Amino acid sequence: MIGHMMAIILALILDKLIGDPKWLPHPVKGMGWLISKLEQRMNNGSNRILKGTIAAFIVVLIPFLLSLMIVVFLYEVHLIAGIIAEAVLLFTTIAPKSLAVAAMDVYQPLKNGQMVKAREKLGWIVGRDTENLNEEEIVRGVVETVAENTSDGVTAPIFYAIIGGAPLAMAYRAINTLDSMVGHKNNRYLLFGRASAKWDDWVNLLPSRLTGICMLLSNLHISSISIDKVFPILFRDAKKHPSPNSGWGEAAMAVLLGVQLGGANYYQGNLSIRPKIGLRLRILHKEHILQSIYIMRRTVLLFTLLTLLGGVFYYYISQAWS
Repeated sequence: MIGHMMAIILALILDKLIGDPKWLPHPVKGMGWLISKLEQRMNNGSNRILKGTIAAFIVVLIPFLLSLMIVVFLYEVHLIAGIIAEAVLLFTTIAPKSLAVAAMDVYQPLKNGQMVKAREKLGWIVGRDTENLNEEEIVRGVVETVAENTSDGVTAPIFYAIIGGAPLAMAYRAINTLDSMVGHKNNRYLLFGRASAKWDDWVNLLPSRLTGICMLLSNLHISSISIDKVFPILFRDAKKHPSPNSGWGEAAMAVLLGVQLGGANYYQGNLSIRPKIGLRLRILHKEHILQSIYIMRRTVLLFTLLTLLGGVFYYYISQAWS
């Protein structure tokens, strides 16, 4: 447990220092390659739900076992070696700096009035059509992405790292990658990706809710809504999102910024209307991107502190009972 906690701190420091450099081999790329190969071979014929479940199991099991072997071996060599190995592996599962950089890549051209470039940069981080979006819609796309990925890309891996170290965080990242690649409700993936989508819903159930609560607690000082109303709005609006988990980050972000998220999106020309989340106290503008990054960073800080405190509490309780 102490090793897990030290590895989490070190992983966050590594992310702060170097982020996600392109020269560094990334396990998610390997996961993506494996998912693609399995999907090409198995997503055909009958029994696609079973085939998809088997493929998902393979994709999750391989990084979990490989990272487990590495960590266990190096902990046997030396405690410090084990902590460093676990930190490096965990570092590849979190992305607060990359998330902030991606948001700023949209903010800078918006600030300079370069709408075409801002739309192009937004298209790198969202699945919706971006060619005809105005500033408000571009900002909404960025804010929603930061809100959702605060959990998926940072706090959820930390949550699983404190429970099972880097191996469990790697398993979580594999499930998350599976969902992003094959967990879609279309003709190609509806059956094959069903297990991946369900597993992603399950593993994010608790982290997403804790993240939404931490987002409010760590940023109440900037809320435009009175403190007695923020949590009722969070619990009300989080349920409106079509995802059972993504709404928690988006609802918390909307409450804090005093804006409304959700609405009409186009995907390959097809209209998709999502329920409105939050209260429209002000119109979304480019400065909300900076505020969303600020909110994300404070959320990660509080979530990490609470996670570490929980780890310390568990450690001493277990020692007292042993």
